[in-house]
Amino acid sequence: MSVRPYREIDRRKSRQIHVGAVPVGGDAPITVQSMTNTRTTDVRGTIEQIHDLEAAGADIVRVSVPDEESSRALHEIVPEVTIPIVADIHFHYKRGIEAAEAGAACLRINPGNIGKADRVRDVIQAAKDNNCSMRIGVNAGSLERELLERYGEPCPEAMVESALNHIRILEDNDFFEFKISCKASDVFLAVAAYHGLAEACDYPLHLGVTEAGGLRSGTIKSSIGIGSLLWAGIGDTIRVSLSADPVEEIHVGFDMLKALNLRHRGVNVISCPSCARQNFIVIDTVVELEKRLAHISTPMTLSVIGCVVNGPGEARETDIGFTGGGNDSHQVYLNGEKHHVLRDGDIVEHLVELVEKKAAEIEAATAAETSAAAE
Repeated sequence: MSVRPYREIDRRKSRQIHVGAVPVGGDAPITVQSMTNTRTTDVRGTIEQIHDLEAAGADIVRVSVPDEESSRALHEIVPEVTIPIVADIHFHYKRGIEAAEAGAACLRINPGNIGKADRVRDVIQAAKDNNCSMRIGVNAGSLERELLERYGEPCPEAMVESALNHIRILEDNDFFEFKISCKASDVFLAVAAYHGLAEACDYPLHLGVTEAGGLRSGTIKSSIGIGSLLWAGIGDTIRVSLSADPVEEIHVGFDMLKALNLRHRGVNVISCPSCARQNFIVIDTVVELEKRLAHISTPMTLSVIGCVVNGPGEARETDIGFTGGGNDSHQVYLNGEKHHVLRDGDIVEHLVELVEKKAAEIEAATAAETSAAAE
């Protein structure tokens, strides 16, 4: 489907860095990431969770490295996964050095928190030697004491100043391969801080509303905060922080990007809330379809509408459309055109078959184009 100008977002121009082989910033697609919640020393459990996140579409995965045993575990974890790993480091500079040497693609670290200048230089040198980028991770809940005393409380100005102080340390050490986050659990505070930081520098920004809550409340808060920033063109990579299965963070992240027409992965299901006019049980059908189609990564749209009031109009705008009709006689649309009628059939099975066929066709066409371009 063609993209109309009013659906376009003018992204902030940022410099580009790399997290492993994944570009972040510049004209690269906005990446979606999550973080493992296993103990890093549980090597097998951590690897399995990273594989689950990778299957869900994650571009980058962060792993906490609180101690020496965890940094040693990275030596086993990194070779077993293909996705770039970010090592989450806080105060101990040696963990940063160890993580870089163990193959981490990026260090999440605040250089001002790890002590003396020579320690900062050692971490930066380890990052340079191992082709490792960094993320400055400013958080409203852990601002420097001097800033809190001066500003009185966490505020956007204090968060931006903290970020700029950390930036200066890396720049003074001739290191520029980094991105920045300035997260808060308060949506207003996080959004204001990111707007200030976007104006103050051109480094890529990692978006997030930290400690957002459970699956429902956290999704809502993150969608408001991250979504409003993305709509304003701010943000190069996102992490939705949920007290839930980390895989859900990836699903929500991609749904957010799909809603803003920024990135497309998998089936975008457009469905009605249902009412007395529905000619099949819409809600149950959609729930089952989302489960059955979760394995599809090919971008496409599917409309599932219970009656003919809005069904034909939605179907004209989607790759596959399904509109409920009377007497178990439902209209199926392909590429916006009426194609056939499903009478007394299994709706879910029929639509899954159509989507899988369409996905295979798209993938084959894409492969042919790639092969032709390479010749």
